[in-house]
Amino acid sequence: MPKIKVLRPSWRSLLERHKLLQLPAAHDALSAKLIERAGFTAYQVGGFALEGARFGVPDIDLIRFGEKSEAVREIINASTLPVLVDCDDGYGDVKNVTYTVNVYEQMGVSAIFIEDQKPPKRCGHMAGKEVIAPEEMAEKLRAAAGARSGKDSMFLIARTDAADPNGLDDAMRRCDLYLKAGADAIYIEAEHSEKDLKRIGREFKGVHKVVNVFEGGGKSPWMSPKQLQELGLAWHCIRRLCYFA
Repeated sequence: MPKIKVLRPSWRSLLERHKLLQLPAAHDALSAKLIERAGFTAYQVGGFALEGARFGVPDIDLIRFGEKSEAVREIINASTLPVLVDCDDGYGDVKNVTYTVNVYEQMGVSAIFIEDQKPPKRCGHMAGKEVIAPEEMAEKLRAAAGARSGKDSMFLIARTDAADPNGLDDAMRRCDLYLKAGADAIYIEAEHSEKDLKRIGREFKGVHKVVNVFEGGGKSPWMSPKQLQELGLAWHCIRRLCYFA
């Protein structure tokens, strides 16, 4: 029997209705169902949780697009909520990025993020990360933006991991370039302090932003949704949660 296609709200329509989006991580189909039943408006599928729960390995680039896309398909089919999917480094060069966007758009993925780590990539809160040249990442983002069937079909987030190895100044310069290349939002991974979060919010006022915080660990300060809002900022949030604004 053919599966009925689910018509999910677009990511942009979510952002019009919600100043702060909390995105709990679904690592399998059951967790996606539980997230929906708990009353969340959207969720995310991240590499850290997926690789640990499904494959029993750390997030150090052992699992790539073939395995992850099958897992994402199962998870998406279990929920009617819009979903943000972690696309790692796009799984290669511009042609791989284009393929990744095409496949996930056909699945019904609402938003994706692509990062600028140099392979082998790893969880953004681990030590030892390196990043590619910003111009190379910009080419990937242009390819991703061009591969969408339309701007409302998939929301494109540019993640930079440059803050940890290169400092926040470099990460912010990269975000400026990535927005010009076609990204709809920025995601600076592993901010080290509340001061960093305030600075990002001030410098990128009016730009959609993502912050990723771990309960009980991680490089970024643990902050509740209320605390983030008290900073006067709007965010998307991955917890292993993600706040999105």
